[in-house]
Amino acid sequence: MVIISANIDQKKKELLEDYIATRNLTMKIVEPLEIEDFVIQAMPDTSPPKWHLAHSTWFFEDFILIKHVAGYDYYLKDARKLFNSYYETLGTPFPRSMRGTIARPTVQTIINYRKHVDKKITSYLSSEQEIDDEILALIKLGIHHEQQHQELLITDIKYNFSVNPLSPVYRESHIQSVAPAPVEWLSFAEEVVTIGTNEEDFSFDNERPAHKQYLYPFSISSRPVTNGEYINFIEDNGYSTAQYWLSDGWEEVKRNNLTAPLYWHHQDGTWFNYTLAGLKEVQEHEPVTHISYYEADAYARWAGYRLPTEQEWEWAFKDEKIEGQFLESLQLQPSIQNGKAVYGTVWEWTRSPYVPYPESARPEGALGEYNVKFMSNQMILRGGSCATPQHHIRPTYRNFFHADKRWQFSGIRLAKDGK
Repeated sequence: MVIISANIDQKKKELLEDYIATRNLTMKIVEPLEIEDFVIQAMPDTSPPKWHLAHSTWFFEDFILIKHVAGYDYYLKDARKLFNSYYETLGTPFPRSMRGTIARPTVQTIINYRKHVDKKITSYLSSEQEIDDEILALIKLGIHHEQQHQELLITDIKYNFSVNPLSPVYRESHIQSVAPAPVEWLSFAEEVVTIGTNEEDFSFDNERPAHKQYLYPFSISSRPVTNGEYINFIEDNGYSTAQYWLSDGWEEVKRNNLTAPLYWHHQDGTWFNYTLAGLKEVQEHEPVTHISYYEADAYARWAGYRLPTEQEWEWAFKDEKIEGQFLESLQLQPSIQNGKAVYGTVWEWTRSPYVPYPESARPEGALGEYNVKFMSNQMILRGGSCATPQHHIRPTYRNFFHADKRWQFSGIRLAKDGK
């Protein structure tokens, strides 16, 4: 039990509470797993749960404890060799595609590692010693970094389980989704708007700075595309009609024989999809998920519309309250509540490439590798999903993936020119 001194300032107290809540949620995510589940890596894009637990712990150890707590030494002396994800300035990262080969340290050792680091971080934050704002900002970054890995834990567990023909259940879901409201078109006038943020409380470097952006008149759908609407695309030969597809996307379709979203199976005239609650019949009124940018773009072209730019998306929803299910409930199936979904049920592909904002600054040192070096050949998604921690969702958040990736909870929102 952590005893928080009554004399520490409010900023440290709130940060400590956030730290404890975040670390506890990570362990809640892995509660349903058996020991064998912790080391599975079914494809190079996913990581074993054990690796996520270790890497998010190493982040706090290497960036905070080693640098700022006198006398602290690595709990695992080779942690940097195994759990450094991509920070080349800190050494040679272990190959991502081989993380599933790390049998040792054991799962129990990693859990002990987390407890050790938690004890040191909580002791550091609950003490009455003065901690400067730069270090507090690093700890807050570590918390948000762990939230990213909470989402990756969920999506990676889902993919790792999905390759098993027995369709194992991670956790039963009790979501009661309702039929979506009819689509409304939200229209916006031509104007110069402010995009991005200068939020001092927290934002990633790729969200900053706030800057001016010229927008032509546009309209955006009031909700994401549903499974039922996407089935219409499939049944209208969407996957076999080249004119709907970008060239690279069409090559993906042919190379991988794509006929439906990831996890979908057609059996005896009925569509089923693998969920974290096992194999279920596709619910036509739920938002379609696990599709690539290529599929989203092809669907939009088939429907006679387009995908929004990330600036249009942000401007449209900058003042909206998020709705939907979030990771904290562990009801991990995208759904629509009250007939409406503003955003936050699925990540929504935009037509915008992942590039830096005007006058953006790259952080110094290893943290300069956090976002900026990935600004090549990736596309932006906005919104958040049922696997995203609630406090991690905000209208300025810029998610990004390569155009062919499908294992995230990624979906579609349509847009069009003019009103």
